[in-house]
Amino acid sequence: MLRSEKRILTTHTGSLPRRAPLRDLFIRRSRGEEIDPAALDREVAESTRNVIARQIEAGIDIGNNGEQARESFFTYVRDRMSGFGGRSSRPMMRDIVQYRSFLEKMRIGDLQMVDLMHAPMAMGEVRYENRAPLERECADFKRMLAERSSSFAEAFMTAPSPGIIASAMLNQHYDSYEKYVFALADAMRVEYRKIVDSGFVLQVDAPDLAMERHTSYADRPLNEFIEYVALNVAAINHGLEGIPADRIRLHVCWGNYEAPHHLDVPLEEILPHLYEAKAGALVLEAANPRHQHEYRCFRAHPLPDRMLLVTGVIDTKTNYVEHPEVVAERLERAAQAIGDPHRIIAGTDCGFETTTGLGDVAEELVWEKLKAMRAGADIASKRLMG
Repeated sequence: MLRSEKRILTTHTGSLPRRAPLRDLFIRRSRGEEIDPAALDREVAESTRNVIARQIEAGIDIGNNGEQARESFFTYVRDRMSGFGGRSSRPMMRDIVQYRSFLEKMRIGDLQMVDLMHAPMAMGEVRYENRAPLERECADFKRMLAERSSSFAEAFMTAPSPGIIASAMLNQHYDSYEKYVFALADAMRVEYRKIVDSGFVLQVDAPDLAMERHTSYADRPLNEFIEYVALNVAAINHGLEGIPADRIRLHVCWGNYEAPHHLDVPLEEILPHLYEAKAGALVLEAANPRHQHEYRCFRAHPLPDRMLLVTGVIDTKTNYVEHPEVVAERLERAAQAIGDPHRIIAGTDCGFETTTGLGDVAEELVWEKLKAMRAGADIASKRLMG
């Protein structure tokens, strides 16, 4: 994957706003309503072309298809894999439910979105049996990039980690969590390999490696959560076997929702375990008020020489548009902690619409934020690289 050789490159975490007609179709389908498949295909294509153009206009160097072909960042696998059915009941993040007044303020039941808390569960053997949506998504993205006279310096595509699928799409078939998560790793290897073979950098989305501390592990000791992290990293590595590490980046976050986040596990507790992943880059939150101080962790736990850092300089949960000087300062701090500005890439803390209908930032402001990131990266490039 590209390094920031001549200037600090810009990217983002994956999901981008979906056009309103596409949003409506995905939400209706997730509720079991009949929709027109041809209309869905048309809206996916229109929305994908739109986000590609908007990223390039905003100055994004390393861009993607915005996950427009997917209802969410992980539940879409139910359309590609066998074994899923029924309805999971996932625990709510502890920081959301701890304060009654905040829970009332969120008015979760009023949100029009694809429901991630009640995804299907594993009721049989999970296998990657329907490759057609994957083949189409990769081919469509390649074709849409080829249609343009200007494009990205590099393109990536996302795919969920085995651990986030296993933790949110609960297990009623396998006799242990370990067997389930490794079965998912075997299945997801199909998608991981196809993305890389299509010429894209693969980003594995693994919020399980941080967010589950205050979700499914909220009432359990820290050491048990760390064991869970180690197991899920092993499952990721199993799924990535045979794929060069320098074509893989690993995204880890504490949950893309605006809430207290005061129960987030500190980065220093999990960072050494993240280094065990067979990835060439880490994509981490570093812009929001809970985690922007954690660049210091890289002094105590130096980034391995084989890895780059995509550091969050844009908060995806607020409509404030970051000043370019703020972006530049965040990049400078990260570069100083790592010791090499060429190993830093500017990114966002998370996605802007990780599930259809759930986005805290207004669509127009998403593009303003990405433009501010490019402007800030240019300032930091001059200061750090001359």
